[in-house]
Amino acid sequence: MLTLSNVGKGFGGRVLFENVSLQLNREERVGLVGPNGAGKSTLFSLILGDEVPDEGSITLDKRVTLGFLPQEHASAGDETVLDLATSISPEVVELKRILLRLEKEERTHEPDYHDARLKFEGLNGFHLEPKAKRILNGLAFRQSDYERPVREMSGGWIMRAHLARLLVMEPDLLMLDEPTNHLDLQSLQWFQHYLRSYPGGILTISHDRAFLNDIVTTVYDIDQGRLHRYRGDYDQFLIEKEARYQQQLAAYQNQQREIAQLQRFIDRFRSKASKASQAQSKIKQLEKMERIPMPTKVEQNLNFRFPQPKRGPQRVITLDKVTQAYGDLTVYQNLNFSVERGERIVLVGPNGAGKSTLLKILAGVLPIQAGTRALGDPITLGYYSQHRTEMLDPTRTVLQTITGSRHRVSDQDARTLLGCFLFSGDDVHKRVSVLSGGEKSRLALVQFLLDPPNLLLMDEPTTHLDMASIDALINALKQYQGSLVFISHDVHFIRAISERTVHIEAGQPTPYAGGYDYYVEKSGATSAETQLTQAQPEHLPKNTNKAPTSPNRKTKEQKRQEAQERQRRSARKRTLEAEIAKAEERILQMESRRDNLMKQLEDPAAYAENRGAAIDWNRELADIEEQLPTINQSWEKLAEDLAELSAD
Repeated sequence: MLTLSNVGKGFGGRVLFENVSLQLNREERVGLVGPNGAGKSTLFSLILGDEVPDEGSITLDKRVTLGFLPQEHASAGDETVLDLATSISPEVVELKRILLRLEKEERTHEPDYHDARLKFEGLNGFHLEPKAKRILNGLAFRQSDYERPVREMSGGWIMRAHLARLLVMEPDLLMLDEPTNHLDLQSLQWFQHYLRSYPGGILTISHDRAFLNDIVTTVYDIDQGRLHRYRGDYDQFLIEKEARYQQQLAAYQNQQREIAQLQRFIDRFRSKASKASQAQSKIKQLEKMERIPMPTKVEQNLNFRFPQPKRGPQRVITLDKVTQAYGDLTVYQNLNFSVERGERIVLVGPNGAGKSTLLKILAGVLPIQAGTRALGDPITLGYYSQHRTEMLDPTRTVLQTITGSRHRVSDQDARTLLGCFLFSGDDVHKRVSVLSGGEKSRLALVQFLLDPPNLLLMDEPTTHLDMASIDALINALKQYQGSLVFISHDVHFIRAISERTVHIEAGQPTPYAGGYDYYVEKSGATSAETQLTQAQPEHLPKNTNKAPTSPNRKTKEQKRQEAQERQRRSARKRTLEAEIAKAEERILQMESRRDNLMKQLEDPAAYAENRGAAIDWNRELADIEEQLPTINQSWEKLAEDLAELSAD
């Protein structure tokens, strides 16, 4: 369906990638991953035809329809949400316009009307609206939103409306750039459920691990300008990538040993007439050798120790019989809620249930209409949301913002921290005034972590972060000793941080004395299959509580057998890796001993002092020279076995 062959692209003298090849087949689910700036969005632009490759070719099969969801900044006009969701092609939009005009003019008896109606029906136009409503419902739009002009909605809801249009359209290839950024947790669960049965191919960029694990069956990783293909989901990709690194490292170390051996022979014998020809042969062998580059491994662990807040009271904050309403809409009535010292609470629930409202009430940014809000003493409170960026000084640079914090940070530590949150190179010298909204949010987050309060309230903190940055944030929050209440749609982040879950629906908080998995188990909210049945792709039966089987879904027995096979392969890999490490250690020890013996035997004084010892050294050296080739061959066989196992 889609083929990239030896594609290369660079900007301003910098090569993003070269010799990139990719094959995407019908109904295949592919995740495109890589560090920020690796070229993922550029690769999308090349496929879409917005950019032209410097070299290579990109081929999309004829008749393949393609749908693309950008990361942000989708268009919004005067059309309603429902109109946008059903505008799957210019032809459909024009035919619908003609039909509505002729109906309004009461000209339904004319041939033009019948022709337009036949064409509209042939394009399945009369089924678009009910399908769109089911999908909009799944994406948490209310019925009252359907006729609202899109331009009146926030950026996140505009993106949801465009996502709905793509799902109604059902293109053969669905290209999604960070599709989960603008979804709440429940909409995300519905979306994942929908995509599992999607009839076309999917190519997605995402920093949401749980989403990738749930959706993709193949991962392409952009790493140092190359594109590497891995089978399986994201977790399997991480395992295979580590195995690839170990394989490359073993090959590099083996070649380095060979080079050192050749060089030692050359250095020792190049000046001896009897060995000169052999030395020259070794020199030519070295010159012709294709050097294996030393593999690099990006270290994603953040070792910086964040400052800790002062110890707070046992009862951090209490809401008692709080009432909150927006006009005629009552969100909370007689709400009771409290946070204890050191708690890590995640708020979950459907869109519009009041999660963000509760966070704003706790933060004190939304005055309550009845009841009481009491802070413990001493409590310092921090609320992380978009308005947090207003606390940044627009005249300062990114680096000055961090090094000038109350907790003094060195330039080196500041650069390390900023790098983890996607500020690298000359980015640290940008003034705050020229940063994008996402960049300001990330900078505010770093500033927040450098001076944390003892009650931290966070609304979707992982938005605009890549996986390494999310890991950095997780690491920082695991160190944090204060109380934390947060909202997130990133299941990986929630699992890593939450220790207590509060489900909010219809103004009622239901507490669960455990993290997200405990909540799922106890609430029965096991998955989108049991929670959400609003919509499925058109080719599948409706109103079923069981997820339909697709060519990519597997039976429990198949999954069990595959799991057993993965465990067997993993055990074999561990055994091979241990044997390789043992062989390498033995080789290094023997080579070191051989070098020492050769130095001793080359010293005339050694013979004069102890001729008997010299004889023993010669015998030991002969034994080592006899054993080394066998051990090296054994090591090579083990390395080949590991490479074969990793390649399967």
